[in-house]
Amino acid sequence: MSIEEHRFPCPQCGADARFEPGANHLVCDFCGFTQPLDDEGPWSNPIVELDYQTALAADLPESDWEETRVLTCPECAAQFELGDATHAAECPFCATPVVTDTGINRHIKPKGVLPFDLDEKQARAEMAQWLGRLWFAPNGLGEFARKGRRIQGIYVPFWTFDAQTKSSYSGERGTDYYVSRTVTRNGKRQTIQQRKTRWRRVSGRVARFFDDILVVASKSLPANYIDDLAPWDLSRIEPYMPEYLAGYRAEAYSVDLEDGYSEARAHMDRVILRDVKFDIGGDRQRVHSVNTKVSDVTFKHVLLPVWMAAYKFRGETFRVVINGRTGRVSGERPWSVWKIAVAVFFGLVVAGGVGYFVASNPELFSG
Repeated sequence: MSIEEHRFPCPQCGADARFEPGANHLVCDFCGFTQPLDDEGPWSNPIVELDYQTALAADLPESDWEETRVLTCPECAAQFELGDATHAAECPFCATPVVTDTGINRHIKPKGVLPFDLDEKQARAEMAQWLGRLWFAPNGLGEFARKGRRIQGIYVPFWTFDAQTKSSYSGERGTDYYVSRTVTRNGKRQTIQQRKTRWRRVSGRVARFFDDILVVASKSLPANYIDDLAPWDLSRIEPYMPEYLAGYRAEAYSVDLEDGYSEARAHMDRVILRDVKFDIGGDRQRVHSVNTKVSDVTFKHVLLPVWMAAYKFRGETFRVVINGRTGRVSGERPWSVWKIAVAVFFGLVVAGGVGYFVASNPELFSG
């Protein structure tokens, strides 16, 4: 994981300006001056997909690449990108102080960004509400989170992939039918319907165009944390402008392009298998083989907004992530041992009471 910081001095007082979530301007927290984003700059062109095979061959134009300094967190192994004037930072994932390495990271520039829509106050409220709803959480956890350390806005890297697929398959279509037979149950003869399946061999073709298969390009957090933040309104992605990153950090990808495509291809195969079963039809399907040809593969590197908090509670560190557009929350949480013990105790009491009542009143539950 790499983190990059972008700074834009306020033209009125020289302090750092930041992008205002939900707005289309930068704002200076020191003097309050606002300035609209430059929609006519070199970043205002439509988002262009890049050819996957060209990128694998390292034949992308030099303008699609960038190099940054890298440092590594000694606690969680996260890597950060820093500007030339920065020599130390704090890891946003575990709050560990980090000092500068000298490594250089060369990577593909982002093509699009989904700007923050929730500000820090709104994100903190979503986190506190989520923590307050947790079962068996310690008392006061939500209030602690509201008053805890500052949460950080981070743009998390993703790959998106487009591809045209054509698949041929062979398999079997199953058609259910029923036969009657007589059985004896509890001394009584009954006629039941037994389901059987008649199978017929089939083959065919299916085709699908995949648009914007989303693959997280970060290893800094467990995949389920990021998955839980979906869905993302990808239709609102804007052409990349560094101003969107003002006041935030942007993580560079740690999942390379080829590994990202492998994950996207696995997603394609699952969808194609579903298409094949639908095309086979019938009541049941058996799929023996699927041969897929993939063509016109393109991709883009995009940044999606996440608010992140790494907080300590009773000596332990917990991480929470919030979708910077929708407010969906995911992450780690502490457990209250005494609340769990009380719940188990009352559960046993209730179960024992029900068992005693049933044993004491057999006539109510007989026959």
